[in-house]
Amino acid sequence: MMKQILLSGVIGLFLTLIGTPLLIKLLAKKGYGQYIRDDGPREHHSKRGTPTMGGIAFILATIIAYFLSKLITGYSVTFSGLLVLGLMAGMGLVGFLDDYIKIVKRRSLGLRAKAKMAGQLIVGIAFAVLALQFPDNRDQTPASTRLSFVTDFGWKIGPVLFVIWALFMILAMSNGVNLTDGLDGLATGASVMVFGAYTFIGVWQFQESCANAEVLTNPAACFEVRDPLDLAVVASALMGACFGFLWWNTSPAKIFMGDTGSLALGGALAGLAICSRTELLLAVLGGLFVLITMSVVIQVGSFRLTGKRVFRMAPLQHHFELKGWSEVLVVVRFWIIQGMCVIVGLGIFYAGWAAIK
Repeated sequence: MMKQILLSGVIGLFLTLIGTPLLIKLLAKKGYGQYIRDDGPREHHSKRGTPTMGGIAFILATIIAYFLSKLITGYSVTFSGLLVLGLMAGMGLVGFLDDYIKIVKRRSLGLRAKAKMAGQLIVGIAFAVLALQFPDNRDQTPASTRLSFVTDFGWKIGPVLFVIWALFMILAMSNGVNLTDGLDGLATGASVMVFGAYTFIGVWQFQESCANAEVLTNPAACFEVRDPLDLAVVASALMGACFGFLWWNTSPAKIFMGDTGSLALGGALAGLAICSRTELLLAVLGGLFVLITMSVVIQVGSFRLTGKRVFRMAPLQHHFELKGWSEVLVVVRFWIIQGMCVIVGLGIFYAGWAAIK
């Protein structure tokens, strides 16, 4: 069973390593280059014209890797896996439209705010509603109407509140990754770490699944997750695909993921958290995305209330650039922060399991 996890990761890595340069040539030929804001750091002006919409590479690589791993190993697809892939692709489509309009109109803003939000809402609602369908033989659906941290807890919040909660998570993570994607390789490298964590979590949940309660030493300490192993397959495919893309996206970037990639990655992270019953834990595992998002909230809130800025520029990574840090220095140090977040998150996950065991 673990073979499909390894295969999906290796195939995803291979496809983006060889496929991304082909996409770079295609985008460059069509003139689909990045538009750089005039009010950003001056060092970024040299990036003007770099091919964007690179998210297409790892979205396609992830989907192909997932289905190829199933075809090779003979295992069936699951509704949980398909829902996370669908959420990723749907959010990626919204981002693609945004990127395409930026390129055609030659401006830094693509879809109008209302249109972009409408697209995200449509995709998010569809995912949330479908995630409460398709019960298995244990009556487990891909998502649960209970809030979750390491596992489900508390009272059921009902389908309506669940849809609202799921939408909040999807919008928060997709926009969080989007805000983080401001320096070469920053969002890609951070995402690799979180997807690696979810690969581990999926494997652990599969080994301690309530579906295997009869062979567990303590059946009361099992995980009620519908398809944990398949979520690990999806996470591994994403990890491999992003890792391969990082080869071309690291400084100096030959291609940017664009909103196509950042919205897709944020959607995938939210989908994995919801389907693995680790919704609140995602705030720890993806701590860098939360930190950078909060820097924007603080900056905007402070300026509106006091007329003063807390940071030289938001998101946070640009503040340190304007303080004189090189782009590579900011990226590496922020990767270290993200690595610590993943270590803490996995520690909490294990501690939570050990406590109930």
